[in-house]
Amino acid sequence: MKNLFSSLQQTLSRLKPLNFLFLTLAGLINAFGVTVFLAPVNLYDSGISGTSILLSQLAPEPFSLSVFLIILNIPLFLFGMKKQGVLFTTYAIYAVAIYSLGSWLITDVLPIDVSIASPLAGTDLLLCSIFGGVISGIGSGLAIKFGGAMDGIEVMAVIFAKRLGISVGTFVMMYNLLLYIVCGIVIGSWILPLYSIVTYFAALKTLDFLVEGIDRSKAAMIITLRPEEVCSALSSAFESGMTRIPARGGFSNTERTVVYFVVNRFQVGQMKEIVHAIDPLAYITITEVADVFRANADQ
Repeated sequence: MKNLFSSLQQTLSRLKPLNFLFLTLAGLINAFGVTVFLAPVNLYDSGISGTSILLSQLAPEPFSLSVFLIILNIPLFLFGMKKQGVLFTTYAIYAVAIYSLGSWLITDVLPIDVSIASPLAGTDLLLCSIFGGVISGIGSGLAIKFGGAMDGIEVMAVIFAKRLGISVGTFVMMYNLLLYIVCGIVIGSWILPLYSIVTYFAALKTLDFLVEGIDRSKAAMIITLRPEEVCSALSSAFESGMTRIPARGGFSNTERTVVYFVVNRFQVGQMKEIVHAIDPLAYITITEVADVFRANADQ
C-alpha cells in the first residue's frame, strides 16, 4: 500500500497543467468536428468514436454519443494502463471525458441544431467528411502531442498488434475497415461508409502533420575516410553540430567514421555536394526524422 501511494504521488507530481489545457482544447475540437460535421449526416468517425456513433444511432435515446464514448473508451484505457503507464492513462481519460462533455453540450445544451444536417455544411457528404475528418484529426493530434489519446482502439493496437504479428497502424486500419463494413450492413447502404473512409484518411493525414510536422527533418549518415574535413565543412556551412561514430568496413576491414548529421529537406542537396567535394567515395544515407529534441543549453 505504501509503495502504491508513493507511486501515485510520483505520477501526480509529473502531471502538467499545460498538458491539461491543451487536452481540454483537443477534446472540444474533436467534439466539434464529430458532432457538427459527421454525426448529423450519419457519417462515422474511426475507432471507438465511430463505433460510438453507430451504437448511438441504434440504442434508445438516453444512450447518446457522449455516453458511449465514456462506456467504451475508459475501460480500454484502464485495461492498457500497465502497458502505457498511469500518466498516459490519466491524460487519455481526461481527454475523452472532455470530448464526451463537449459532445453533450453541442447536441443537448447549446442552441445548435445538429439533428438532421450539419449547421455549417448542410447535407453535403463530401464537405462533411473532409472537414469532419480534418477537425477531428486536429483534436486527436493535439491529444497525442500532449501525452494522451482520444481513442481506446490505439491502446488495444499497442497491446495486441505485436501478438498478431502486425503493425499498430495495420491493426487500427483493420478495425476501422471492419467497422465500416458493419456500418454498411447495419444501415443497408455503402454510401455513408465509403464517405466515412474519406473522413478516416483526412483525419489520419491531419494527425500526422500535427504530431510529426509538415516539414520533417532529414538524418544523414555519412561514412567517410576524411571525417575531420567533412565535419569542419558541414559545421561551417550549416552552423550546427554533428556526431562522429567509429566504424569498420565490413568488406575492406578498414577503419572508417560515420558522421550523423540532421538537416532539413532544403539542405540535403547542399550537404551532399559539400561531402562529395571533400570525399568523392563517401557513402551517404538519408532517412526521415519525425522529431528532433535538443537539450536546454542553460541546464
